[in-house]
Amino acid sequence: MIKITKEKLLKASVAAIFSTITIGCLALLTYKTPLGLFLAASFGSSMVLLYGFPESPFAQPKNIFFGHFLTALIGIIFVNYISLPIFVNIALAVGVGIFFMIILDVVHPQRVEIL
Repeated sequence: MIKITKEKLLKASVAAIFSTITIGCLALLTYKTPLGLFLAASFGSSMVLLYGFPESPFAQPKNIFFGHFLTALIGIIFVNYISLPIFVNIALAVGVGIFFMIILDVVHPQRVEIL
């Protein structure tokens, strides 16, 4: 049986509220402005870490920001400048992204899933 404590209920409620606000703002920017695409598949799981388990090393602001920035940059480089079949580019971009996140100590696992 699932035990729902007051602390667990509060934590889940805060995580849900702030996740809804964050994703709502990103959706608004994506669909109602000409600024570009702000929603990505990994943002939902990032919200679980950031708001649900903020004590996790992977949920630290440095990891979330630089993990997303670094792997997005690597993905852009591979798509635009590496002339290999797409299935090879995707595999290499994921591997290179993981390598640099570990080397630079900015690991954010959710970022790798959409590289």
